[in-house]
Amino acid sequence: MNAHPLEPIITKAYAAFTAVTPAADLDSEARGAVLEVIAQLDAGTVRAAEPHEGNWVTHAWVKQAILLYFSIAEMQVMEIGPFEFYDKIPLKRGLERQGVRVVPPGTVRYGAHIERGAIIMPGYVNIGAFVGAGSMIDTWATVGSCAQIGRRVHLSGGVGVGGVLEPPQAAPVIIEDGAFIGSRCIIVEGVRIGCEAVLGAGVTLTASTPIIDVRGEHEVVHKGLVPSRAVVVPGMRAKRYPAGEYHLPCALIIGERQASTDRKTSLNDVLRRFEISA
Repeated sequence: MNAHPLEPIITKAYAAFTAVTPAADLDSEARGAVLEVIAQLDAGTVRAAEPHEGNWVTHAWVKQAILLYFSIAEMQVMEIGPFEFYDKIPLKRGLERQGVRVVPPGTVRYGAHIERGAIIMPGYVNIGAFVGAGSMIDTWATVGSCAQIGRRVHLSGGVGVGGVLEPPQAAPVIIEDGAFIGSRCIIVEGVRIGCEAVLGAGVTLTASTPIIDVRGEHEVVHKGLVPSRAVVVPGMRAKRYPAGEYHLPCALIIGERQASTDRKTSLNDVLRRFEISA
């Protein structure tokens, strides 16, 4: 993967900023580079993380640019209809021209990219995030900074996808194409959801949450990764402490979503077959 021409400028500016130099003192070249990176994030020509040869590569320098942008952007009053906001980062513009539907009061921050055909219900998409074509960000679902949402993904009502800016090298949450995330799921700390996986309502995943495949004679434990097409539900696992035995949350892989040309029918079949709440 070739280096971006703005990467060395951003890296140098961020190193100086974190050492001794306030961002307000960045020279014109560095300021211009920061603004250009945010514009490219907004347009989708640059991403905080992207797939490469079957894996994902995190671009720390892009997150460094966002952190610098926070420091040089000035607070301002923004009026939208009867609403007034006071913030550094404006809202995304041109969504109609880009073929993206946003239902009031759904919010997309400048510096996030939404591909054509995606729908944002009254949820929230933060700076640096990427949402693929045909995806649904349902009511009160949130997509944190730099999170990567694939194509034809459904984030059900109240889903919380965590964001990450610091440390810059930390991987963001990644939800790959065709995944279905049930209501009130929480996915944070760089967890990766594989293609067409299904999470039942209320699954909570952190980097340390045991994701236990219970389909075989012996359990198989994953952490930080839900395999492609896995069907996952919330679970509890006993753990002994000096004070006694307590049950801690985990996630259970109880099945696999079958391939189908009709993805919606396939999803409904999965939910019925495994008695999963959406």
